[in-house]
Amino acid sequence: MTKPYIIAELSGNHNGDINRAFKLIEAAKEAGVDAVKLQTYTADTITIDCDNEDFLIKGGLWDGCKLYDLYKEAHTPWEWHEALFAKGKELDITVFSSPFDETAVDLLKSLNAPLYKIASPELVHHPLIAYIASLNKPMIMSTGMATVEEITEAVEVAFTNGCADLTLLHCVSEYPAPVEHCNLATMLDLKQKFTKCKIGLSDHTLGTTVAIAAVALGATVIEKHITLDRSEGGVDAAFSLEPGELKHLCEATRDAALAIGQINYQRSDSERKNRVYRRSIYAVKDIAEGEVFTKKNIKIIRPGYGIAPKFYEKLMGTKSSASYHFGDPLKVI
Repeated sequence: MTKPYIIAELSGNHNGDINRAFKLIEAAKEAGVDAVKLQTYTADTITIDCDNEDFLIKGGLWDGCKLYDLYKEAHTPWEWHEALFAKGKELDITVFSSPFDETAVDLLKSLNAPLYKIASPELVHHPLIAYIASLNKPMIMSTGMATVEEITEAVEVAFTNGCADLTLLHCVSEYPAPVEHCNLATMLDLKQKFTKCKIGLSDHTLGTTVAIAAVALGATVIEKHITLDRSEGGVDAAFSLEPGELKHLCEATRDAALAIGQINYQRSDSERKNRVYRRSIYAVKDIAEGEVFTKKNIKIIRPGYGIAPKFYEKLMGTKSSASYHFGDPLKVI
């Protein structure tokens, strides 16, 4: 298995400071990720400034917050994007984004974004998916909150409109997501249902265990939020990894992929040498030629220089064709 593609999600953890955004990209590079993902929207491109009950978040990490206010705080200013993409080129790390409307796509297109991500809430936004697919760039879709029917429709829209490289990320849209809600078996089901797509995980759990398990199950892409320090706060800081944790994620998931390897029943040189520590059949008393083998004069013991244990019962009651001393391995039946 090839090593998984690791994406560090910047999201709103820049806390409104472009220099912090630069530091996050630098930390992601140092940790060993393959790409950093932004989110491209403004409060006005994603919602309206309205105080109606519909526009208030109920429950969870952002309980009581008005949608407009949350997005105003969390968005990555569009005037930063060119500098953030340039930072990626400087560090030789891919920078791309999740656009949330067509104007955001146009901005990213002007910056030669190498790929595009459809965030879970936008999976039902077919016009946006179609517009991005028409660019013929690789696409990634998160599937949080979606039914199988909704995922199927989104995939069809992408392929119908020109996408030729699509990755589906299993996702649980809880912040943070409890481990017991992850149901990674769903990721495997996605692979079976959508055979033209690669699969991966957009992980909102605390820690790295679920991501490592996902790679062991075959995930080719892992997306995880990054922050410099959770104690410094930020809209997504509570379920984001700090740089040291992200480095561990990169190392552990790649080790998991390496361990999967390929089907191979050939033994390594070390294993072949260690076969001598298997059991085999030995004389535990002196045995004369023609003497009958019994449980008192032969035994299955280590090391493995004698004949295999599978011949033990066949030997019982037969006559020895050679003489053996105590501690000699039996060589022939």
